[in-house]
Parts: sequence; structure tokens; C-alpha cells
Amino acid sequence: MLEPLQYLLGALSGLLVGFSLGLVGGGGSILAVPLMVYLVRVPSPHVAIGTSALAVAANAASGLLHHAREHNVVWKCGGMYAAAGVIGALLGSTAGKAFDGQKLLFLFALLMIAVGVLMLRNRKSAGDPDAQCHRQNAPKVLGFGLGTGAVSGFFGIGGGFLIVPGLVASTGMPIYRAVGTSLVAVTAFGLATAANYALSGLVDWLLALAFIAGGVVGGFGGTAMAKRLSDTGGLTTVFAALIFVVAGYTLWQSGSAF
Repeated sequence: MLEPLQYLLGALSGLLVGFSLGLVGGGGSILAVPLMVYLVRVPSPHVAIGTSALAVAANAASGLLHHAREHNVVWKCGGMYAAAGVIGALLGSTAGKAFDGQKLLFLFALLMIAVGVLMLRNRKSAGDPDAQCHRQNAPKVLGFGLGTGAVSGFFGIGGGFLIVPGLVASTGMPIYRAVGTSLVAVTAFGLATAANYALSGLVDWLLALAFIAGGVVGGFGGTAMAKRLSDTGGLTTVFAALIFVVAGYTLWQSGSAF
């Protein structure tokens, strides 16, 4: 059982994660897992991962509603990506539970850095605001979804920071639409991963509730800011900067695992 202060810190962490999900559609578990481990001080990295997956899924669903009202969700693309990704997430989370927790965090940070670099390289691409999913690009969308889901499940993350560039690469949509659409898959991936961890008793339900409560509040502010930043071209830069900061801290904290 955690201390009351830890639950309060969990709610504060949820506020930050909800804001991130609303703003960039990702960063949920990039922030959630390190916050659970290093700020809330959850003793087990696997419990931190399982609890984060559940909380991020709930906060992503809240953010999805906000983006849907702004017409930033391409539902067919999100559904296809999520359907393929759930299969990958179940396979990945099964493998992840058998892997050393600290090594998992270290590898997670390296992956974050690689994705951040790729996002910055493509930050000037405006994308096609009318992009849709159809028979021609379906194999590419499903392939990206399966691969993203597997990585998401392995690292116990919602996967938004992978789904957003995956949607951009497979459909050509602009980043602000990819942000909204990604939350369909983030919700699905998180629930699939959380269910797998919950079956092994690796979810702290009270902490998840505190985290979700904070995340709902943060999501409103993040969604409102996302459209303003996308208009100025700064959304991709913010997305990548968030990844680099948290990746550096996670590498520092978990580097002793190797």
C-alpha cells in the first residue's frame, strides 16, 4: 500500500500526462512510466508499467473526445491502426513481463531518442489534410499498426509517440490530425497492455484512479494548445523536445542496469 503523498503525486503526474496526450497525442507513457518510478516511487517497475498503461488508456479516451469535437480524428485510420496494434500489444506485453524492469526502461529511452530524431527530420512536412485510409495504403497502415503495437506492449506504453509518426508515414496526414487519430490506438493499446499486466496482479488500481483524475483535467488544456501550435509549425518540435528530455533522464536513472 502506498502513502497518501504518493497518491497525490500520482494525481499531479496524471495532470502532466493528460496535458501531453491532449497536446501531442503521445508522451503519455513516455512521461507516465518515469513519473511512476522516480516521482511517485512505485517500488516495482512492472507495477509502474501496468498501472501507467491503464491510466494512459483512460486519459487517452478523454483526450480523444476533445479532439473529435475539433474534427481532428480520422476514424477509419484510427480503427485500422488500433485493430492491428492490439494484436501486437498483446504479444509485446507478454514478452515484456519476462524482461528485467530496469533494462526495459533503458531500452525504452534509447527508442525514444531514435523516434525524436526522426520526427525532427520530417518537421517541415505539412501533410495532406484530406488523407484517408483505403485499399491502396491499408497494408502499410496495418503493418505500422502491428509493429507499433508490439513495441507499445513490450515497453508497457500507450504508444502515441510511435503512433503519430506511424500515421504520418503510412497515410501522409498532417501531424495535428495524426495527434487526434492516434488517440484511438493509444486507448486500445493501453487497455490491451493493462489487461495483460492486471492478469498478473501488476496494476495498482487506487493509484491508477488518482492518475486518471489528474489526467482528465490536464487533457483540456493540452487539446486547446495543440491547434494553436500546429498553426505555427511548432507542434513537431515540442513533440520531439519532450521525448529528448525524458529520454535523457530515464537513461541517467536506469543506466546502471547494464
